[in-house]
Amino acid sequence: MTENNLARNPRSQRVENNVAELIVCLGLEELDRDFFVGDPGQGKGRLFGGLVAAQSVVAAGRTVAPEMALHSLHAYFLRPGGYGKPIRYTVDRIRDGRSYTTRRVVAMQAGEAIFNLSASFAVPEDGPSHQQPMPDAVGPEGLPEMSEVRARWFKEPPPKEIVTGTMEMRVFDDTDGDPTRKLEPTRHVWMRLNGEQPDDPLLRTALLVYASDRTLLGTALRPMGRTPGGDTMVTSLDHGFWLHHPPDLSDWFLYSSNSPISHGGRALIHGAIYTTDGRRIASVTQEGLVRKRRKK
Repeated sequence: MTENNLARNPRSQRVENNVAELIVCLGLEELDRDFFVGDPGQGKGRLFGGLVAAQSVVAAGRTVAPEMALHSLHAYFLRPGGYGKPIRYTVDRIRDGRSYTTRRVVAMQAGEAIFNLSASFAVPEDGPSHQQPMPDAVGPEGLPEMSEVRARWFKEPPPKEIVTGTMEMRVFDDTDGDPTRKLEPTRHVWMRLNGEQPDDPLLRTALLVYASDRTLLGTALRPMGRTPGGDTMVTSLDHGFWLHHPPDLSDWFLYSSNSPISHGGRALIHGAIYTTDGRRIASVTQEGLVRKRRKK
């Protein structure tokens, strides 16, 4: 993203810089064949898992034929990563086919594996088509920004980190300002990229994978009357993602999620991503750790 493109974007400079920083982080350095290094950027606390997933998608995508596009991935979050330290990505070329190509990626930081990804790429083709209708949801216009809702919940200013500023997120706040209120494990969140999206289709897909790791565990906490933080520990364990149509991140998309079960310290969440005209562009499934924080 060039400085001229940033200047033409009417949104705030702080947010634009977050988007530009994220795109820079996705520009992996290729040290050798199938070996890449990524910069996680600066931040505090646990590294956002969606960033590692997005960088892994870029690493895998850089090793396939240009006509191939990601259609699915399955990943495990092995260890918490950190900011400020490079992440090394090793790509295994499992299979190269005429229609489908498979890659495996292992992300290493500080000498330990933190993330493992299997990804499948395919040549776009025609075929029979159907989908269930998009769920009813209040449109994004007039809804509050999620950071504003969380600020009201926790009585503190919205955070100014790259994770929270990259996507504009609007949500219908049915908690009535009380985050401990027990609700149905279903959630609808509107998102769009808070800046100009890149032209590269691989980067657009990686950005959608990045966004797909947001809000899911919060959905699983709704019937418990809990939010992440405090005495509640949540973290992503695994992540499945299926891309049905190429994404356009410059317009709003609806991320609808529901958690059918939580048991044994783990919660399962299903997600679906729709355009404003009702087209389902991606499906997501994630299992996460959900339990009371243990004393050290």
